[in-house]
Amino acid sequence: MTVPDPQSLMLPPAFHPLRLAAAAGTAHDRACALAGADGEAAGTLVVGARPGLVDVAVVLAPEEPLALARRVGLVGLTALAEAVGSHAPPDKPVILDARGTLVFDRARLGGGRLAWPAACPEEAVPDWLVFSFMLIASKREAGDPGHTPDSTSLEEEGFEAGGDALVESFARHLLRGLSLWAEDGPAAAVDRARDHLDAADGPLALDGTGWFDPARGGPRL
Repeated sequence: MTVPDPQSLMLPPAFHPLRLAAAAGTAHDRACALAGADGEAAGTLVVGARPGLVDVAVVLAPEEPLALARRVGLVGLTALAEAVGSHAPPDKPVILDARGTLVFDRARLGGGRLAWPAACPEEAVPDWLVFSFMLIASKREAGDPGHTPDSTSLEEEGFEAGGDALVESFARHLLRGLSLWAEDGPAAAVDRARDHLDAADGPLALDGTGWFDPARGGPRL
């Protein structure tokens, strides 16, 4: 289910937004369903509406075999870290780990995931990729913050920007990263991630383990 967008997002022309109703599930699941059903879904940026979350997914059209194309997940993570950093209070670090967790000022704020067609072999070009992320906007539902000391929220950290501003910033940074990928190759785009990535944390695995809680359908609190 989608809802009218009374205040359109200011996105680069490469993207077109699709807002979900609050009860419509996650942006990740909706984007994957769209990508699998519609060959023209590339560029769709799905924005969820569940309370307390910034929930975004974007459908991408890869041109490289899956083994290489998966690295675009780092481009997405970098765009996410840059968007958060550009709106964050000063002098607080934004760190990414190899499981896609975004850590802000030493506490888990959210993370990113990457999906592709399940039957696609490593040497084939996938029909689509979906990069998605979630950020904890508020932890009011969790009660006393002392009960969830490992996580934080945009509200707790004093972010003044709303969810739409973060989405718009993410889209701009993502387009820049994808342009760098197209012009200078995947290695150049991946190099940009190293400013934020905790490289000592092991091989990249953007499957949500470490930050996503399937039971609540959002970041672990």
